[in-house]
Amino acid sequence: MKIFIDGSAGTTGLRIRERLADRVDIELIQLTEDRRKDADARREALNAADIAFLCLPDAAAVEAVSLIDNPRTAVIDTSTAHRTAGGWAYGMAELSGQRERIAGSKRIANPGCHASGFIALVAPLVKAGLVAKDARLGCFSLTGYSGGGKKMIAEYESLDRSPLLKGPRQYGLGQQHKHLKEMAHVCGLDHAPGFSPIVGDFYSGMEVSVQLFDIDIVAVKDAYRAAYPGPMIRYMEGADEAGFLSAAAYSGRDDMEITVYGTNDRALLTARFDNLGKGASGAAIQNMNILMGVSETEGLVIGSHA
Repeated sequence: MKIFIDGSAGTTGLRIRERLADRVDIELIQLTEDRRKDADARREALNAADIAFLCLPDAAAVEAVSLIDNPRTAVIDTSTAHRTAGGWAYGMAELSGQRERIAGSKRIANPGCHASGFIALVAPLVKAGLVAKDARLGCFSLTGYSGGGKKMIAEYESLDRSPLLKGPRQYGLGQQHKHLKEMAHVCGLDHAPGFSPIVGDFYSGMEVSVQLFDIDIVAVKDAYRAAYPGPMIRYMEGADEAGFLSAAAYSGRDDMEITVYGTNDRALLTARFDNLGKGASGAAIQNMNILMGVSETEGLVIGSHA
């Protein structure tokens, strides 16, 4: 199976390449540094690949798809460009019926990192009728700074960095975050959530929270148990660390933990995973494995909660 990573120098592309390094069931098509941005070289590589990963900005991802002139090459796009586009399968296999759509598709849109947590928490509840489609929801998400790519990583790891980086920083203040569209679309919601993403002074990891009021908390837990038996996403009862919940707990891993806290009056839903794992490259490799017909966890880091 021939694989090409278009945009292999970025954070997600590098992580995918690392995960593929020891795979004996694939052949990685690689371009030299001087040909990496050459359109003709990219066109040749894209059309020679059985599966192509696009780890590019949105406009470049759209251009890359236009360079493919055969019906054989399957595309896994990690950008935002195609996540709500017609003809593209949304790459979260754990959603109802989605694994089969991914397996039968040549165009798969990899989920966004924040969106992965929100959708994992909300989509099963909308499907079960526990959350109304016209619900107005709020979402709070903590992420490591690697989610900002090479520029933000360099900023946080600089010796003369700003003292403001010592504290968590909220962003997306104008409520126009690029993940909002897919959050509402994939969950079947009429309204995007009020969204508070926060970047912290830790490399990787993510913790997404949604609050619900006047809810049957037992029914919520049952819905998660049914939807997420594992291994990539699984419901866990009481997975906190002595009353605390660390956003870095799943750093370096490719799976996701779903947990529910609180009461029927005020319930707290949480999803913990790695923004670079199940939130990016881990999900991309999982989708590749589905296309190849091998175990979904092949080459991925899955483990019990530490």
